Amino acid sequence: MQKIISTILLIIFLFVGCSVLKTVENFSRLKYKIHSSTDYQILGINIKEKKSLNDFSSFEMLKLTTGLLKGTLPLSFTLNVETKNPNDGSGGYPKTDLSIESFPWHLLLNDKEVLNGNIPQPILVPGKGESTLIPLRIEFDIAKNFKEKNIDDILFLVLQMGGLKGSTSNLKLITRPVVGTPMGSIEYPNNITIIDKTYN
Repeated sequence: MQKIISTILLIIFLFVGCSVLKTVENFSRLKYKIHSSTDYQILGINIKEKKSLNDFSSFEMLKLTTGLLKGTLPLSFTLNVETKNPNDGSGGYPKTDLSIESFPWHLLLNDKEVLNGNIPQPILVPGKGESTLIPLRIEFDIAKNFKEKNIDDILFLVLQMGGLKGSTSNLKLITRPVVGTPMGSIEYPNNITIIDKTYN
């Protein structure tokens, strides 16, 4: 009888161990990258259709220069992080829906941290092999973060990101997500770095 009980316990242990291992493998396959950034405004001025300093009106430049002299140029935009759950039931992995329970992030602009935050609520990432966007609302004072720059340098930097031909190549996110799995919530063991266009 003791031998039978020991055998049953061993089977249960192996089964649970394999389940935990498979769960860890599944959540570790989540991929992230910066997808896009939209709705840029600096001091309330929309820059979506602007591609150079010449596209700012005289009134806008006066407003921005006055703002810089006062030491305040609030910048706001939405940063869209793309996450992909490849656990769609192919490749030997079971189909698994995952949720991002917590996503504490630090935003770096030109490798300088300018803001940190978290998602307000969990985000479901279905196991369909498709991508899900995580929108992060970004608001910080670029004049306070880049005190060494003049107005032309600041506007050039902002246009690089959110202008007509803008790119997110100078943005970087550092995060340590907590992922909800069928076995419970699991925190990443280390920080991950999320960059433009390339999955981590």
